[in-house]
Amino acid sequence: MTEQQLAVTRWGVFIVALGAALWATDAPIRKPLADKLPATSIVFAEHLFLALYGLPVLRWQRRTLQRLSSRGWLALLVIAWGASGLATVLFTAAFRIGNPTTVILLQKVQPLIAVLLAAALLRERLPRLYWPCFVAALAGAYLVSFGRDALEPLWLLPRERILTALLALSAATLWGSATVLGRYVLTTVPFPVLAAARFVFALPFLAVLALLEGTFVRTFTVGLAQDAPRLFFLALVPGLIAMLIYYLGLRHTRASYATLAELAFPALAIVVNWLTLGATIDLIQLAGFVILWMAITALSWIPAPAPAGEPRPATPVT
Repeated sequence: MTEQQLAVTRWGVFIVALGAALWATDAPIRKPLADKLPATSIVFAEHLFLALYGLPVLRWQRRTLQRLSSRGWLALLVIAWGASGLATVLFTAAFRIGNPTTVILLQKVQPLIAVLLAAALLRERLPRLYWPCFVAALAGAYLVSFGRDALEPLWLLPRERILTALLALSAATLWGSATVLGRYVLTTVPFPVLAAARFVFALPFLAVLALLEGTFVRTFTVGLAQDAPRLFFLALVPGLIAMLIYYLGLRHTRASYATLAELAFPALAIVVNWLTLGATIDLIQLAGFVILWMAITALSWIPAPAPAGEPRPATPVT
């Protein structure tokens, strides 16, 4: 690696860490909102603010979306409705029920899900030792979810912890699928346009969901009327700004280095949630997260398998 390449990589790692650190500001805002508002109302209001970014970008880049194929449009709708819409609702609902730090730590399973879905949907070959890493990560996620209760029989585990884990892992699965589908869409449209489209196209889905739940009017009369500043901060800082900074840094560093830099998110979240929400985790949960994080880190450093007939790359996954 040349000196210039090394400087670019270090800069990229720092930017990735900065974007990931901003995600830690989410829980202190989302948790109090989740205690007083339905999850759908919070996410719907977030996307109304995010549309202030999305609509001008889509108007400016409207011809870019015209290049999408029918499969590209289908992938974009799945990203918008599944990842930007439903996944965020599930993530917010998990905050209402369980420990927000647990919910955040469980999001580290996303890379494993993304790699598996890439193999299924994009026909990418699984990295070597994927399944041992997968099993280790599942064991770590189980310890994160249940802590000291992990040795209890499944039917004796606290129901709120089971539900919290299911909601958090469902959100992680949908976000992991968005990573795979996003890579497909990004072959046609740049990331800022994809981000704008996922925010704007999620709005009709969230509006219908709010109408079906009977929370549509409450989004405006209670959410936006009483908590507009907090909802705006939630959409702007851990939402839009953190995401744009993160992807800016990701363009200038290896995925294996980015995985290490992303540790800024859970590490800072543990401290922030403890100071602002009194949310703590026990030593078993912390050990589970270390196992989960080590499995993800090991996977990111395993050389990516080359397609059949092509030489295997000598460097880790980028």
